[in-house]
Amino acid sequence: MMSGSPSVDALLDKMGQELSALISQRKIDDPLMIGIHTGGVWLAERLHKQLGLEGPMGVLDISFYRDDFTKMGLNPKVKPSQLPTSTEGRHILLVDDVIMSGRTIRAAMNELFDYGRPASITLITLLDLQRRELPIQADVVGGTLTLGDNQLIKLTGPDPLTLEIRERP
Repeated sequence: MMSGSPSVDALLDKMGQELSALISQRKIDDPLMIGIHTGGVWLAERLHKQLGLEGPMGVLDISFYRDDFTKMGLNPKVKPSQLPTSTEGRHILLVDDVIMSGRTIRAAMNELFDYGRPASITLITLLDLQRRELPIQADVVGGTLTLGDNQLIKLTGPDPLTLEIRERP
């Protein structure tokens, strides 16, 4: 875990409270929670339980939708996305571990629209690194973090969930 910073559990508690208030404020019934593989899925599982959501949650692997797919090649751990239902007309709670450039979220939205046109998408992220390249903002954020150019942050888990700052290879 990062020294001097709140634990992942503390951030999740804060996020759960903010998300619950947002769902109530927007009068959203029966939202579909979807986690982005892998860290977003771990966080979505915790938030899904914390909020007492009844429906099944979905998992997105956005590897084929990334705009750097041709540069980076295929991740050997690519798994198919698993959505329990169509996204058509549904209120989606999209969860990722870190938002930086916005490109992962753009890819996730492209994939979601392939499954149908959602009524809304609420973006939830544990950390915001504030290095946006696209105009995409999270609705619920656990915290913000500024990293050096040679650093990256990694969520490890699933149990326990911890954050590690690493040097870029």
